[in-house]
Amino acid sequence: MSEPRRTILFLQGPISPFFKRVGERIASLAPGVRTLRVNLNFGDWLFWHGADAINYRGSFKAWPDFIDALILREGVTDVVMLGEQRPYHKAAAAAARARGTRVIATDFGYLRPDWIAFELDGLTGASRIPRAAAQVRAHAAGTRKPDLTPQFTDRFWPQARMDMAYHLSAWLLWFLFPGYKTHQPDHPVLTYLGSGLRILLQKRRARAATRAIAAAEQSAGPVFIFPMQMEKDFSIRAYSPYRELRTPICEVVMSFAAFAPEDATLIIKIHPGDPGLRPWRRIVASIASDARVADRVKFIDGGDLGRLIRASAGVVVINSTVGMLALEKGRPTLTLGQAVYNVDGMTASCTLDAFWQNPPTPDAALVGDFIKVITSTFMLRGTFYCDPGMTAGANAAARRLIDQSVNQPLMAAE
Repeated sequence: MSEPRRTILFLQGPISPFFKRVGERIASLAPGVRTLRVNLNFGDWLFWHGADAINYRGSFKAWPDFIDALILREGVTDVVMLGEQRPYHKAAAAAARARGTRVIATDFGYLRPDWIAFELDGLTGASRIPRAAAQVRAHAAGTRKPDLTPQFTDRFWPQARMDMAYHLSAWLLWFLFPGYKTHQPDHPVLTYLGSGLRILLQKRRARAATRAIAAAEQSAGPVFIFPMQMEKDFSIRAYSPYRELRTPICEVVMSFAAFAPEDATLIIKIHPGDPGLRPWRRIVASIASDARVADRVKFIDGGDLGRLIRASAGVVVINSTVGMLALEKGRPTLTLGQAVYNVDGMTASCTLDAFWQNPPTPDAALVGDFIKVITSTFMLRGTFYCDPGMTAGANAAARRLIDQSVNQPLMAAE
């Protein structure tokens, strides 16, 4: 008896043709596997339209019933989405699980620049990546060490053009999808104006950041880093105690003021993609002044992050992928939220207050095993926006979906 026909449903994905390429690759390799797409706004339509696309123009209130009925009617076996925490995606994931349908979430990988997370159920706090050291070591025993030399790159300007085309068209042509409710906290025009101004001032900011990093390398006392994330990042809102960034900045600065050595320096680095809609430099300066450590807390915008990490005595993150970079470089790392790399023996298990005094060095062998685990099982090699990385990633994703090998190790030990 032949297996029942599979139907893979794609929801909102990377703002690029990536998901469309995955669908096309599935069609060429496995004609018996059907692919569908649901478009929620005109930006979605730009990157995938045709006979295999369904345009949903209803309200968000009606969305859970719509997606449940669609899954049942079309016999959907897999639902693929960019992250599982967007409101539309959360509702779709709940409906899928209730019907016994697999949920696959993807996003930028836990390693950069050319890895893509591709996991069952969800990412970050919802990820099935093992968190116990013994499980990590056992899983790694069956896989080989990956080549981490970057193979692909995404370029800024193609990504920026696609991002603007997506968001501005969805805003201008809202009446074509009148029920759509965006998850973005800021208006796209304000976001692009702020980002444009930051680009204009980029060289000046980078020079100042480079000077600050050089000073950190020459510092007689320990230097700690707190890399900011994007405030709209769902990994913060869903998988940490915070809903915005001012609160964790306050916590870190106040703890540093009370417990760090008197000759220590704290560098707070803004996320390179921040649109500049909030005056973070002034906010950080005000918090540091209130804590009486204005002379020991530095704010930088730009510069070589790897060089800064190498000069540091420790890194504090919420759950940023910068934490993985810090662990790779052997730097003590403490997380304030849920992170896939929050493994005992890798990240610090002490309190934030204690971290400043005695930051524990990560177990290098365990970090190596963890990297083997995530690269062999929970990530794909590729990029979202530029070729040849986009094609490589789409082909790998298609193969995983066809073979139903998501979350299964593919890199056998030599």
